[in-house]
Amino acid sequence: MDEQTSRPYEGQTFRYDGTRDAPRAHAIAVEKPINIIYGDTPYAVMMTSPADLEDFVFGFSLTEGVVGGATEIRAVEIAPQNDGIAASVVLTPDALRRHMARRRNLSGRTSCGLCGVESFDQIPSASARVAGRAPDAAAVRSAIGVLAGAQPLFAATRATHAAAWCSADGATLIVREDVGRHNALDKTIGACLRAALSPRDGFLLVTSRCSFEMVEKAAIFGAPALVSVSAPTSLAIDRAQTLGVALIAVAREDNAILYVDGAGD
Repeated sequence: MDEQTSRPYEGQTFRYDGTRDAPRAHAIAVEKPINIIYGDTPYAVMMTSPADLEDFVFGFSLTEGVVGGATEIRAVEIAPQNDGIAASVVLTPDALRRHMARRRNLSGRTSCGLCGVESFDQIPSASARVAGRAPDAAAVRSAIGVLAGAQPLFAATRATHAAAWCSADGATLIVREDVGRHNALDKTIGACLRAALSPRDGFLLVTSRCSFEMVEKAAIFGAPALVSVSAPTSLAIDRAQTLGVALIAVAREDNAILYVDGAGD
């Protein structure tokens, strides 16, 4: 766990019968704004856990439609900025021209999925159907069994989400944590991009609420399946059916619910 992602704050447990414990230090998750800048132009301010920020920038840039792949990002410079962080992203000339042509105003955007969007056609969306297939039960069980022990920031603070990239047989290859559920998924996708991992060779696993944006991000990345510890929304199921992403949710160590079987649904 990065030492910058949690800090000790003193808190005192009190009970409703009037008794109190002695004050003690509690690990609290650090949350900082990160200003993402393409070229010389600020694009979005996101609230994030200040770790794995290059992974976040790569994943965010892909799922926002700014780039089509890792090779369109030439460099990322992370630096302190006032009370937050600046991420200056150098795009290839073609990617920068494309981005400036479609740039939209996202002033005040935070880690929610649609803040700053002015119309429905501005919502980032997958360009093609994935035609995925649900992982088998043993793979899901294996991934779920490992995930709880792979979240040191959550174990310390109880305030963060996690996303993982798992191989087809359920081995957990990458785990990223963040105060924002979208950010955790973007960090994991970004880590996969930077490691040149094929999106067809595994599945994504998230601990957070499974909303349609999580399905959309999975499809933009090209993942054949998304597994969630939490329940899906109706629109998440609808989008998974449309995009061909296999969707498994309410995943526990002994069972899960298959809502969409990808191409076979």
